[in-house]
This record gives sequence, C-alpha cells and structure tokens, in this order.
Amino acid sequence: MLGWRELEKEADSVTTKSRGLVWLGWLVLVAAVALAVLLFLQNRNLRTKIGEIDSAEQPSTVEVATQIEDRPTVSAQTMKDTVLERGKLILGANAALPGFGALDASTGKFAGFDVDFGRAIAAALDVELEVVPLTAGERFTALQTGQVDVLIRNTTWTMTRDSQDVGANFGPTTFYDGQGFIVRKSDNIRTIMDLDGATVCVTSGTTTEGNLADAFRLNGLALSTQVFSETEAAFGAYDSGACDCYTSDKSQLASLRTTADDPEGHMILPDTISKEPLGPLTRHGDDEWFDIVKWVVFATFFAEEHGITQANVDTFTSDNPEVRRFLGLEGGMGKKLGLSEDWAVRVIRAVGNYGEIYERHLGATGLDIPRLGSLNDLWTQGGLIYCPAWR
Repeated sequence: MLGWRELEKEADSVTTKSRGLVWLGWLVLVAAVALAVLLFLQNRNLRTKIGEIDSAEQPSTVEVATQIEDRPTVSAQTMKDTVLERGKLILGANAALPGFGALDASTGKFAGFDVDFGRAIAAALDVELEVVPLTAGERFTALQTGQVDVLIRNTTWTMTRDSQDVGANFGPTTFYDGQGFIVRKSDNIRTIMDLDGATVCVTSGTTTEGNLADAFRLNGLALSTQVFSETEAAFGAYDSGACDCYTSDKSQLASLRTTADDPEGHMILPDTISKEPLGPLTRHGDDEWFDIVKWVVFATFFAEEHGITQANVDTFTSDNPEVRRFLGLEGGMGKKLGLSEDWAVRVIRAVGNYGEIYERHLGATGLDIPRLGSLNDLWTQGGLIYCPAWR
C-alpha cells in the first residue's frame, strides 16, 4: 500500500502528462488553422491570375464594339437599286428555243414567251432590257454569280433548286409543262411502252435525265441514253437518226419540232412523265427584288382576268376599287414595291396581259400549244393562272 508521498508523486506525474497532451492538442489545432489560411490565400491568388489572363484574352465591350465597327460593311444596295442605277435589266434566257427564247432574224432581237416576261420587269422599272443567252449548264452559275439579274429560261421549279443547294427563289409559274417524248411517225411508236430498249437522246444539266430514268424504271423498260450538254446537239442527234426519240418538256418538244428537217414527220407522244412548272428565278437574299419580279408576273394575270389589254390599258376605266389600285389611281400600291404608281400600266403597255403573251408566242400563230381548259388557262376557265388579291 502506497504512502502519502508516493501518492503525491504519482499524482504530479499524471498532472504533468495531462498538461503535455493539452499543449499538443493546441499545437495541432493551430497548425491546422495555419494550413487552412495558407490554402485559402493560394487559391485566391490563383483565381486572381486566371482572371488577369481572361481579361487579357477577352477584349472589353468597348473594344468589341470598336472592332465590329472597323470591319468592312456589306453594301446595302438591293438588286432594284443596282438595276435602276445601271438603267438596264440583265435577263438570262434561252437563245435557241423558238417560242420561248430565240433570236428573231427579222429584227435582230431576242423574242419569246420568257423574254416577254423579262421585258415586263424592265418596263415596271422603266429601264432597258439586255438579254444574255445561256445554256442549261450555264444558267444557275450565271444567276448565282450575279451575271444576270433574273433568270427566265424554261427552268423547272424543284425543291433542290429552291433550296440552299442552288439558292434560287422561284416566282409564279408562267407555264405549266410536263416531260414527254418526240418520235418519228414512221417508227410506229405510240406510247412510252413502245420505247422498251430504245435509245433516247437527252440534255444534261436538266431535270429530264432523272425523270427519264424514273419513268423507264417504273414501267420496267430497258433504257439506253445518249447525253449531250447542249439541247441543239441532243435534238440534232435525234433528228439525224442517232436516237429513237428525244425527251424534254413538251413545250420544248413543240418548239424543237419546228427546227427539224421534216417537222411533219415527227409526233409528240401523249404520255406525260413529270410535272414541270416553269417560271422566273431570282437569287436568295433580296426579298424586295423577289417581290417585284413576282408581282410583275401577277400583273399580267390580273390584267387578263379583268380584260385589261395592251390596246386599252391607257384608256381603261373602272369603278372597281381593285382595278383602280392596279391602274395606280388609288391605294399607293406602287410605293409598297418601291416603284411608281403606274408601274403595272407600263407592264401591260409593253407586253400585254398573260393571254396576249401566250397567244403571241405559244398560240395558233406561234407554237400552237392549245391553252383552252389546260393548266395554263385562267383559274376561271379551269386552269391555274391565278392572281392574289391586289390590295
């Protein structure tokens, strides 16, 4: 049994050890706090440096605005402004398709159904017309690069051409066509089914190649083709006997038949293998110009609907508010297109209404393509020629 002194010594020893543990705990706590403070300061310095780097790499709002202002600006001049400034409309057209676009030997000028719509646009702007003849392969590049202001060259409206692929806007359809075949009467070919194994001449760069392949595949017919880059060469090969038939839009077949060595020796088959809506094209990106081209075409439709002709347009009177707006007597319709109020009158004075244009080039005295009751007749006669409201 321990005595008092031994107990006192043992107590002192325990007390000393306890104090040592307390001091050790405090030292650990202080060290942990110091480490935390150090890490905080280092992290703050790192964020500051990153911020300095970001600030150096990213210009201020003022600097960004200055840089944008320093960039060269794209000209805001529209196609209409360009044409008016030039004093001339440049039309891309066909030069070898009588009835639609060809050089008139008697006048030395281009004439045809498509050319007249170019003349109509020029009349609306009160400028001269220049016609640039284009092949099927040249036409889209000429439009895309600005070599022509508008393309009216028996061109079919398709989704691909109306999309970013070609970048064209199609105006109202001026002629509803369809692809067909021309054959020699002596070959006794009466329908597409008689063309099994035939050699067909066709022009490249057109919708006709694809339509031809689709039609023969659909009907289970064997097909051999001779493809030419120029329509004249393709039809010439057929006319010389190198092919059993030639295929294209029926309106084009009617036109080309007039150039054959023996026009009466050929016939157009009744089969129609596609839809070919033809009309004017403008480039994407200029809505004002597209609107002008579109409403010039509509003006020819409207005039026929209301009996306004090339002969009576200058003296035509009416109490019909819509007609009066068309004639520029009220409504301010010219201003809406950035044109003079009498622009539609100038159009009809220059080329006549749609029916007059059709009859002049495609009627009995032209290609003799029947219109009555066809898709190219007025909507009131069962056709699709229709003008939206003039208001």
